[in-house]
Amino acid sequence: MTDLLLRAATMLDVATGEYSLGDIHCVDGLIAEIGHGLRAFESARVIDLGGAPVLPGLIDAHVHVTAATADLRGLQEWSPAYVAAHAARIMRGMLERGFTTVRDASGADFGLADAQAEGLISGPRLFFCGKALSQTGGHGDTRPRGVRVLEECCGAGLGRVADGVDAVRAAARDELRKGAHHLKVMASGGVASPTDRIDSTQYSMDELKAVVEEAEAANRYVAAHAYTARAVTRALQAGVRTIEHGNLIDDDAVAQLRARDAFLVPTLVTYWALKNEGRESGLSQDSWRKVDDVLTAGLGALERAHRGGVRIAFGTDLLGAMHRHQNTEFRIRAEVQPPLDIIRSATTVAAELLGMTGRIGTISVGAHADLIVLDGDPLTDISALAEPGRIRHVIQSGAVV
Repeated sequence: MTDLLLRAATMLDVATGEYSLGDIHCVDGLIAEIGHGLRAFESARVIDLGGAPVLPGLIDAHVHVTAATADLRGLQEWSPAYVAAHAARIMRGMLERGFTTVRDASGADFGLADAQAEGLISGPRLFFCGKALSQTGGHGDTRPRGVRVLEECCGAGLGRVADGVDAVRAAARDELRKGAHHLKVMASGGVASPTDRIDSTQYSMDELKAVVEEAEAANRYVAAHAYTARAVTRALQAGVRTIEHGNLIDDDAVAQLRARDAFLVPTLVTYWALKNEGRESGLSQDSWRKVDDVLTAGLGALERAHRGGVRIAFGTDLLGAMHRHQNTEFRIRAEVQPPLDIIRSATTVAAELLGMTGRIGTISVGAHADLIVLDGDPLTDISALAEPGRIRHVIQSGAVV
């Protein structure tokens, strides 16, 4: 039995934005008690926090734990064992930055999720989709123009190519067979893909609806990579539940997000990082040139969505050596969002997206004992979250990690 007692914790109630001082008793991975003067077993580890702020463990709803390089085509030629070793290192770094749960948006599989759950590797609790579904020439097709054979591009990468309703259904069913918590489709062009345009739409409506039907049949949902308002609207009309990125949305797309009660997962830090470090991390010159198309629009899209009342979850989408900038997303979002709303995006909103409301992203009895202890109040100084060095303790499932 694991037993941890945190004394004198200044706990943030993310729902109300209010702090309260008390003790937190964690037993067997869950929060067992919250109150004053709590007592634990003699074998318990006791930490006096001296009134330091305590938040729920953070949730990043858009990561790629296997993306150890920005050269996604080159990644496909790596040994799966080598990729797994890098993924273990990347996941440990995420945990040390305060992220106790992440949603992988393509690349990770049941092997990594099982290894983390069984304690074989140290990292965030992992929700995965397997490989993202892409049309030929879409964002998940990493072949340069001169490569014709499909098998040359689809080994150990982040995506798989499927064309036509029947093939898309089969691919969706295959990812669900392997345990995917959600499915992902590439519904527009992207930065890291070599042969498409950012402003393209991808997959027909029949193909998109087929993926949604398969996900819903398995009580799962679909996430869509989409930048433009047109691509976002098409995906939402097909029944997609979460929009990834959305840098080029307009007010009509915001209204559609609200009307369909969908989630938006902006990933602003990745464009900042790609602009500054993408070439050094393996991003091709052609892809690097695309970054400007979405970089400057990202903050405006976030502000538009926030003003429109969209449910916004926290995401980063970093690649290669740029994973270390994960917490910088807090600082970037603070340019247009209040700190409490950003914190909610990385706790309660992300938990709702994952279907884990009340179990993660909250400090409450019965929830997973995932907590972070900070050096400073993030409600008045967002750098308490934006700078990983100001995280004093990370606690996952009741263990100080």
